[in-house]
Amino acid sequence: MKRLASSLVIAASLLSTSAFAADLAVKAPPAAPPPSPWDVVVTAALMNDYNFRGITQSNHRPSTQGGFELRYNWNPNLQSYVGASGESIDFPNQAAAEIDLYGGIRPTFNKLALDFGFWEYYYPDGKCYNPVPALCGSSPYGGSYVPSTAALGLGGIGNVVKEDESFYEFYAKGTYTVNDNLSLGVQEWYSPSVTNTGAYGWYTTGNVTLTAPTSWFSNGVGAYASGDVGYWALGTSDAFYGFTNYTSYANWDLGIGFTWKVLTLDLRYYDSDLNKAECNAFTSAQNVTFSPSFVTTQNPNGLGTNWCGAAFIAKLSASIDFASNLK
Repeated sequence: MKRLASSLVIAASLLSTSAFAADLAVKAPPAAPPPSPWDVVVTAALMNDYNFRGITQSNHRPSTQGGFELRYNWNPNLQSYVGASGESIDFPNQAAAEIDLYGGIRPTFNKLALDFGFWEYYYPDGKCYNPVPALCGSSPYGGSYVPSTAALGLGGIGNVVKEDESFYEFYAKGTYTVNDNLSLGVQEWYSPSVTNTGAYGWYTTGNVTLTAPTSWFSNGVGAYASGDVGYWALGTSDAFYGFTNYTSYANWDLGIGFTWKVLTLDLRYYDSDLNKAECNAFTSAQNVTFSPSFVTTQNPNGLGTNWCGAAFIAKLSASIDFASNLK
């Protein structure tokens, strides 16, 4: 009888232990902490020319870029962001660099991604660029002076540039992803004073991007082809630039790119429909030539520049996206 009782106790114990073990096996693991809504993207680039809307910003010379963007994801369909970027430039007023400060929001609706924001282009340490030093010192745009090497035109009249060319724009963007291989985009930008000239600017652009199927390449290599067409509607300058009615113009680019991990190599052709005289009137470039054919009411000094002409640009960039745990 005692042996039977002992056997029952042992069996009950074994059943209890087995049931407990089975209970442990089906319990869910501890829930993973939710992902941080914060993210940081760091960028860097090296290019043989820095082109902005069909116009070189580095005098057709190499340029570097570096920046970051801080993002906050409110939910899967809404992101806000602020960012800063710096590019090396070669302006006639010898500004030290281009510093971009921007911010905005990015709502998404299924295949449609929108972007609304504000962009500041800051050009520090510029100097008044003028063939006549007295005009720099006596004007409200004066300060330190850079002799204008463009003083080659009729009557010694050269190009002039303000000490400060900083300006800002508001923008709205939309991108529609048709499928994994095709996306379409449109953008609108507005500034009340482009490069601090006093002239308004409405810039409209559309683009198409074709992404190669992943099966075309191996080892994580990707490729794309894209093209952009834009139109910059420009107004009339202030008194410093002689109330010049700038020529509105079209620009375009077409290129291919290859991606691998965080790297992108972009090979692209840029051009615009501005002629050398119209380009000089808008940019007041420091590398110019004189020709009687360049003399117009808009461009009376007869100087012309290739800043708005065709350019082929190779750009190697890196973009690192940190899913950081900032608190």
